[in-house]
Amino acid sequence: MIMPSTTIIRPATHEDLNSLVMLLEMLFSIETDFTANRGTQLRGLEMLLESNQGCIIVAENRGMVVGMCSGQFLISTAEGGLSLVVEDVVVHNEWQGRGIGAMLMNTVGLYAREHKATRLQLLADSENFPALNFYKNLGWESTRLICLRKRHS
Repeated sequence: MIMPSTTIIRPATHEDLNSLVMLLEMLFSIETDFTANRGTQLRGLEMLLESNQGCIIVAENRGMVVGMCSGQFLISTAEGGLSLVVEDVVVHNEWQGRGIGAMLMNTVGLYAREHKATRLQLLADSENFPALNFYKNLGWESTRLICLRKRHS
């Protein structure tokens, strides 16, 4: 399906925070590693909005935020330059299948290129097969790397 002409892709603002938190609640409801916590997600979103280390891109249709994608830079010693870690790719259920996710991913890719990032990378839930197929269809490739984490108190 083609993205509605009334949908625009733009940088997020502080006015979008409530909508972004709701989208993250939707995303975290299907991920096994994360739990939605409004205060925590709000704090993280505010930190990213106020940072110059990344971006939050939103899809808006008729004044309503219907999707989002965020990216954060890190320095890659393997690449000898910046890498953009893509996080929080989510499109509201009612708006999926219209090309909005692809537009968000394309825009975050352009943002990475503008900032001279040498690669993009992302983590995805290993059992979220629709998301994995979505990324594969956009040209993303699996690696032999796995994600490990350790919580710090």
